[in-house]
Amino acid sequence: MNPDRHASSHYDYFQDLIKGDDASTEAHRKFYDEYNAVLDMDADYYLDTIKTVFQEFKLVHGTWDVRGVDGKLERVRPEDIKTTAHFTIEGELDDISGAGQTEAAHDLCYNVPKARQKHLEVKGAGHYGIFSGRRWRDITYPAVKSFILEQHQAWPHTEQAEPAIKTIATSSPVAAATAPEPAPAKTEAPAAKAAVAPTARAASTTPARKSVAPKAAAGKPAVKTAAVKKPVAKKAASAK
Repeated sequence: MNPDRHASSHYDYFQDLIKGDDASTEAHRKFYDEYNAVLDMDADYYLDTIKTVFQEFKLVHGTWDVRGVDGKLERVRPEDIKTTAHFTIEGELDDISGAGQTEAAHDLCYNVPKARQKHLEVKGAGHYGIFSGRRWRDITYPAVKSFILEQHQAWPHTEQAEPAIKTIATSSPVAAATAPEPAPAKTEAPAAKAAVAPTARAASTTPARKSVAPKAAAGKPAVKTAAVKKPVAKKAASAK
């Protein structure tokens, strides 16, 4: 692809060799070592991808079925994507993926909120230059990094929001995910411990219990000392 450009690049390479421009020749070698590298790929997989995506257009027409882990066929439904941020990138001079081909993914994933969608056309970049070389470093990478940070701050990970959701059961999901967790009252912690802790430990941490049931402090069986917990629980409740 782009034979004229590659011919010019190799001509410049030999000129640099003659001039002794080691920096330029080394940059040329490094680029083409990466550019000419190949990845072994299963032939059936490759041909099936060409047929499904580029010949029969099954993704666009909504007729693509894949086999799930249970062995059953499932329909590929881009419209089911709703919470994943969506960033598409194209090269202005890309002669492999035509202009607008990548951006069309936004029309397929139309249930992703607009605030989570973005498209970038990299001026002067071809198919390979989008993610390699100067334009990747100066244009693409900063945009990708900025987008990830923006989305991370605007849409916290669900694991970070879980504690708040659990402590505010009556709030809406949005409010619960953003509201701070209320600090427990001073009397709540002892009451909770008294309800679940073993009798001997409860007696040692609550001196008031000795006057109500002295036998509890003497290490009597837990069944007999169950009544000791009730007055403590009532006292904690009245303190609220």
